Amino acid sequence: MQLKHMKTLLDPQIGASKICCLVWSPNNSKLAVCTSDRVILLYDENGERRDKFSSKPIDSKYGKKSYSVKAIAFSPCSTKIALGQTDNIIYVYKIGEEWGDKKVICNKFVQTSAITCLIWPMENAIVVGLAEGKVRLANTRNNKSSTIYGTESYVVSLTNNQSGKGIISGHADGTLVRYFFDDEGSGESQGKILTHSCPPYALAWATSSIVVAGCDRRVVVYNKEGRPIQNFDYSRDETEKEFMVAAVNPGGQSVVIGSYDRLRLFNYSPRRGSWDEAKKKEIKNLYTITALSWKRDGSRLCAGTLCGAVELFDCCLRRSIYKNKFEMTYVGLSQVIVKNLSTGTRVVLKSHYGYEIDEVKILGGDRYLVGHTSDTLLLGDLLSNRLSEVTWQGSGGNEKFFFDNENVCMIFNAGELSLVEYGSNEVLGSVRTEMMNPHLISVRLNERQHSHKVFENNKKMAYLIDAQTISILDLSTSCSVATIQHNSKLDWLELNETAGKLVFRDKRLRLHLYDIEREAKTTLLNYCSFVQWVPQSDVLVAQNRESLCVWYNVDAPERVTMFPVKGEVLEVERTEGKTEVLVQEGVNTIGYTLDEGLIEFGTAIDDGDFNRATSFLETLEMSPETEAMWKTLSKLSLAGRQLIIAERCFAALGDVSKARFLKELNKMAEKYASETQSEDGVEYYKVQARLAILEKQFKKAEQIYLENGELNECIQFYQEMHMWDEAIALAETKNHPELASLRNSYYQWLIDTNQDESAGLLKEQQGDWHGAIALYMKAGLPARAAKLSLSRSDLMANRNLMEQIASGLLKYDLNEQAGELFEKTGNFQHALDCYRRDKAFRRAVDLARSSFPSEVVRLEFEWAEYLASQKQLDAAINHYIEAGATEKAVESAIAARQFKKAILILEAQDPAMSRKYYHQIGEHYSQTNDQEMAARLYMKAGSRNEAVKLLLASEQWMEAHTLAQTCMEPEEITSMYVNTAQEQEAKGKYREAERLYLTVEEPDLAITMHKNLRRYDDMLRLVRDYHPDLINDTHLHLAKELENEGLLQQAEKHFIEPGEWKNAVNMYRQRDMWEDAYRVAKAHGGVAHKQVAYLWARSLGGDSAVKLLTKFGLLETAIDYAADNCAFDFAFELVRAGMQDKAPDLHLKHAMFLEDEGKFPEAEEEFIKAGKPKEAVLMYVHNQDWEGAQRVAEQHEPDSVNDVLIGQARIAFEQKEFQQAEAYLLRAQRPDLTVKYYRDAGLWNEALRTAREYLPSKFDALQREYEREMARKGPSGVEGMVKQAQEWESQGDYNQAISCYCKVTSDMTNDNRILEKCWGKATDLALKFLTLQKSTAVIELIAPKFIRLQRHAKAAELYVQVDMIQEAADAFMEGGEFQKAKGVCRDYAPELENYVDAKYKEHLKHHGDTKTMASVDVIAALDMYVEKGQWEKCIETAEKQSHAVLHKYVALYAAQLLKEDKALPVLELYAQHGAPANPQNYNIYKRISNDIMSSPNMNNYKVWAMLRDMLHGLTQNLEQTNQTNQPSYNEFMTLMFISHYYAVRCACGEQSGMGEIIYKISTSLLRYTSHVPADKAFYEAGLYCKANDQLNMAFVFWNRYLDLSEAIEEGSLDLIDNSDFQETDIPFEVPLPDKQHLNEAEREEVREWVLAVSMDNKVEQELPLDERDTFEGNLLAHNTGLRAVPCIVTGYPVLRNKVDFKLDAHAANRDDWQKLGMIAKMTSSWSLQDVLRFINQLSGGPTSAGAAFR
Repeated sequence: MQLKHMKTLLDPQIGASKICCLVWSPNNSKLAVCTSDRVILLYDENGERRDKFSSKPIDSKYGKKSYSVKAIAFSPCSTKIALGQTDNIIYVYKIGEEWGDKKVICNKFVQTSAITCLIWPMENAIVVGLAEGKVRLANTRNNKSSTIYGTESYVVSLTNNQSGKGIISGHADGTLVRYFFDDEGSGESQGKILTHSCPPYALAWATSSIVVAGCDRRVVVYNKEGRPIQNFDYSRDETEKEFMVAAVNPGGQSVVIGSYDRLRLFNYSPRRGSWDEAKKKEIKNLYTITALSWKRDGSRLCAGTLCGAVELFDCCLRRSIYKNKFEMTYVGLSQVIVKNLSTGTRVVLKSHYGYEIDEVKILGGDRYLVGHTSDTLLLGDLLSNRLSEVTWQGSGGNEKFFFDNENVCMIFNAGELSLVEYGSNEVLGSVRTEMMNPHLISVRLNERQHSHKVFENNKKMAYLIDAQTISILDLSTSCSVATIQHNSKLDWLELNETAGKLVFRDKRLRLHLYDIEREAKTTLLNYCSFVQWVPQSDVLVAQNRESLCVWYNVDAPERVTMFPVKGEVLEVERTEGKTEVLVQEGVNTIGYTLDEGLIEFGTAIDDGDFNRATSFLETLEMSPETEAMWKTLSKLSLAGRQLIIAERCFAALGDVSKARFLKELNKMAEKYASETQSEDGVEYYKVQARLAILEKQFKKAEQIYLENGELNECIQFYQEMHMWDEAIALAETKNHPELASLRNSYYQWLIDTNQDESAGLLKEQQGDWHGAIALYMKAGLPARAAKLSLSRSDLMANRNLMEQIASGLLKYDLNEQAGELFEKTGNFQHALDCYRRDKAFRRAVDLARSSFPSEVVRLEFEWAEYLASQKQLDAAINHYIEAGATEKAVESAIAARQFKKAILILEAQDPAMSRKYYHQIGEHYSQTNDQEMAARLYMKAGSRNEAVKLLLASEQWMEAHTLAQTCMEPEEITSMYVNTAQEQEAKGKYREAERLYLTVEEPDLAITMHKNLRRYDDMLRLVRDYHPDLINDTHLHLAKELENEGLLQQAEKHFIEPGEWKNAVNMYRQRDMWEDAYRVAKAHGGVAHKQVAYLWARSLGGDSAVKLLTKFGLLETAIDYAADNCAFDFAFELVRAGMQDKAPDLHLKHAMFLEDEGKFPEAEEEFIKAGKPKEAVLMYVHNQDWEGAQRVAEQHEPDSVNDVLIGQARIAFEQKEFQQAEAYLLRAQRPDLTVKYYRDAGLWNEALRTAREYLPSKFDALQREYEREMARKGPSGVEGMVKQAQEWESQGDYNQAISCYCKVTSDMTNDNRILEKCWGKATDLALKFLTLQKSTAVIELIAPKFIRLQRHAKAAELYVQVDMIQEAADAFMEGGEFQKAKGVCRDYAPELENYVDAKYKEHLKHHGDTKTMASVDVIAALDMYVEKGQWEKCIETAEKQSHAVLHKYVALYAAQLLKEDKALPVLELYAQHGAPANPQNYNIYKRISNDIMSSPNMNNYKVWAMLRDMLHGLTQNLEQTNQTNQPSYNEFMTLMFISHYYAVRCACGEQSGMGEIIYKISTSLLRYTSHVPADKAFYEAGLYCKANDQLNMAFVFWNRYLDLSEAIEEGSLDLIDNSDFQETDIPFEVPLPDKQHLNEAEREEVREWVLAVSMDNKVEQELPLDERDTFEGNLLAHNTGLRAVPCIVTGYPVLRNKVDFKLDAHAANRDDWQKLGMIAKMTSSWSLQDVLRFINQLSGGPTSAGAAFR
């Protein structure tokens, strides 16, 4: 980013003339500058001054210089300016869209202090900072302001984020506070986020950071959570002054900070995630910069100075010219301004995510923008200025863009089509398709939406899934609307503009129309070469060879208008009310004009202009097309409730009935409109109901009538429609008084219209059974009558009636129903005859089973015969079986082709009878090629040979064999199969022959056949399958035969198959075919080919052998092989001829061979020739020839002499000759090996001796190893350790001895006696032979070990011997012997006795032995109870102690309960133990009172009485301790009276008739809203006043409650109106409760009541006055200043007719006192009696005996 000075907009003045503020408008067209003269100057985007206006003070009486403008801001729409002034007001001026428009004030907001800063981030929302520290929101829509949050520090700066949904305020104490209107899912915290080191006057909220600067000349960058991430410190730069103002560019990636004579620019690097300082802009004599504003497109920066200058700077990273048509200015990493050089229009392309824009291209006829970032894609329409940014994963620039649709960009990438709607920042939709031709994709987005219609989100796309399948997708829901399968490939498709119709053409040039709503496809045209929708209509134009086809109404595709044309159609144009089809005829272009009227009709219909459509149709003659249009218009006008047009349509169509009906409706609507003076009479309910009837929506009509209370009309319309059932049902539902008459009318209408059946049904429903039957019989419905009679037993008993019904049934041939009736009446024979006549055999059989058993079989046979006659053979089978006619059943099953069922039947029959049927069924299965089943059936029929032949003839060898096994001898089967196989072999069918041989288990015959035919592969396959153990022998046999025949390659194959490749190699070797032998060995023998090559070389010998082996690269390998096979002569021959450098290796191998042969002198000679004399030494050492080894070593390998000595020493050690071995090793200068050998032999003493003498540096390590070894060995190790210690002791080395004894641990032995003995020995030696210091160290080491062995007394004894008395006491105490510990301290260190006592107490405390602790230290025991949470035991124990101790722990318990918000148990606690007047308890008493008084729905008298008594006791204690002059005394007295009044109210609430006292108490409690939650007090006062018909007071109190409720939400009482409570005792400034007393639903009920009462003229918003002309609940009369005594019952003032009490401070209103006493006496209420008791106790009782109650 670079800053370049462009021009000076306002020249500087001499002296201070501060530019107070300046700001660019969001639309980039205006710049507003406020000068020190409080004048607003307006400049255009080029910096030319175009307008100005003056500001005004809050009141003209203060003068024009009484204020200054601190901030200005444009509205988001750029037509308004907000001014924040120091005279506590904000003015909003409407300046209009054009220069010179009149400036008027449209909003003003008065604030409580001076405005310091102001921003306008969102529509209708101005955020303002005040000098008193508040940040408030001014809403320009409702002209109200509210507090967002408040602080205690002056607001010095305000800024918002890029979206305007969040703000940050800077305060004079360095605090930064963040607030979100909508955090947009960022999850960032709100509230105070950081404290800067100085007031943050320069504040900017960038994309990922918060940049802050101030008077300390430091620029600090904070992250989103307020942690500093970068610091630019200029405090050491003497030329730098304080930073006054900051501005961030619209992209949020550059920040400019103004100071003295310079601008500092900071740029954010997304790749590095840090801020960098760019080159500063320094201008001499600019002086302090007081205002900065960045143009919204990021291209300009404007700065105002202290001297009144306004400077304009150009801001950009770089500029470029694109195609010589566009200028691209990169004003930030994420923002580019694209300017059309020819028109001067500008478009700002910006990444809303802050990504860096890599490149920008202009495509699609220089109209569309395409930009790329790392994670998004930027698209834009330069013509409509619609821009989009969508997330897009980089694909290497392989996307293909199509701009055929001006509303949406189509992007193809990797087989996926993505749609982006211009102006939307989300991908509209994505689908998978390989069809990338734009002609195969059609998108329609909300086209032809008109004002008369409700807006529909109509976004659809049609595309190809494959070449023959179309999918239509609803882009708004991402759901598939339709899928169209076609029988050929498609080459063109397009949706109409309303996306309701789809036209598509296939490769065969057939044109099809698909109606999406009806899901119907219609073929429109064949040989279609051109097709297009007429713009702005649903008219379709297509060409068929030499015909032009036009569908003016596509809903009627059969009605097409055709014109002859001679050329090819080019396109369809529609301009200026004329539509032409352009046709290329030769070299000329001819225009064919379409019928604009018909097109206009469709357009008018779509636009909803039915009048225009009617006018057009009236000009046309009636034709099928015109008739279709009238029908369409009639439907639409009727649906749109344009009844006059609908009447005209039906008249034109000749539908007289509907036309007359609509005419009556129109008259009704006109009459209603004239009577009611309404605009639309169609809304009349009768019109709506009759329209519903016209549309056959009868339930809707019924609902309309009923909603308007027209029950009779509703019933009347049902009668007119002859819908009597609905009319009667409605009358029943509504309990209509004329219900009986209605039913009679219905019945009479049925009789008059000869609807006897319906009349009978009505009678049946009414319970008139005989009348119903008579009507059914009259209607010729005896079946219905029979059904009714069968359902009624009383009717069945009427024999005459039954005979009459039966006769009727027989008359109409309803024999089955008659039979059922006869059966029910007991006439079974007639019933059976009727069933037989009606072929109701099921009923007949069921009746016969119970009444005529002998007839069952005959009936079953008749039933079967009847079914057979009806060709229901399948159903007849079972009935034949039931009748015993088995043959008939089998024949029926065969005839019905139920062969399986026939077989099942035959299996249970006589075989003699079954044979003929088996053969017949077998023929069926033979014809169906189920030869196995056919053969089985032939077998059952006795035709065995026929069955086998059948299978053999069909070449089903296995099936034939299986069948033959069941009926033929094995020899017969084998003979038959072998003969058949030979026949097949003769025919050349070797596979079939083989299968036959194998079927009869004669594989050898098959093998012989293949061998004779030289079909060796098949022969081997059979050998492998049936003689796998002979397969290898077979291969070898074949190989030998082929070898003898000279077929060596075939023989090789069979040698190799069984793995006998060596035979193949030998075969070739014997014939000197070394190349083939080498090939076979290399291919199959692994490394054996080297051996073959070796043998080949040996057969050649000399140089030929060397050349051969060199050719194969096997010379070295051959030498090694010769050596390995002991052919050393041939090997040396090869070495000498071709590889002399192998000679030493060969000599070495030869030497090793000679060594193995025992030829040591020859081997020695070869070892020396090989240069390996050490090997010769090792050879002699191995054979223990020490002289030979010594000789060779001394002559040829001096370094090996020591190895010889070491070897001799090893042998000596093995032979237990330790002295000699030690001598050898010392000669070899290897004492370390001596130690090792001794250690390995377990001779640790010798090893330690040698180490001490020769390796003193390793002695300690060896000693430690020895000790570990002893420890590992356990008891045996202990013995060694003790033995070692005893040796040290005998040598007088007591330190070492003690060390050994101490190293005996429990890990080495479990025998505690040994441990005690060793440790005791160590302490004895230490005390006897060592100094006190060393012996003390030994005791410190040993004593804890005794303690671990639970030998505490022994450990204490040791500690005492070295004067470690405290440790001795600790040892006793650890063993639980506290008395011994105290005794030791008493004898040796008396000063430690308190230490032992303290430890004893800790012991008791740790073990929870509170009982013992109580006997030792009561306070400690109580503390133990507290720590365990055993408060009951603690209080119980404390009660036995002093009063002070008791109340100390009561207070602790109370504090614990209050932390858990359990005020009631605390109250019970103090009610039980009393409330002492301890100042440290005052907060507890107050907390109890506040919690109880704040509790919702606290109406428990016992709780209030308990609180009252506790507070009374507390005040008495304060009086006894002379603390009545303390403020706390008055406060507790007040709390006591509050609880007393609540107690009285609860007691009265339990009785009826006490409403007056209750509402008075509730009103009196309003004086105490500094203690009682104010919203609760006012709500309850209003509630009880309302219950006692004190509506004026209830209205005032609940109105106040609603104000308090809103104040709780706002967090401030500042906006509450106190005028209703002027000159009352009710305080204004009260603490605001933390939460609402009521929930939202209850508060809404209060609001509704207040709103309802406010409309009642009888209720006034004022409080009632008494005789003092003051509010009746006031104690203080504000006009006289006299204060009345509050009534001890209600708290109301006692004016006259009072009751005096013995204590002058108390009095009561006589009426209230007497009422209270009377109710208490009458009801014997315990709570009222308790109230009287307390009043007498508090006041001493009334002075008059007549006023006293007991």
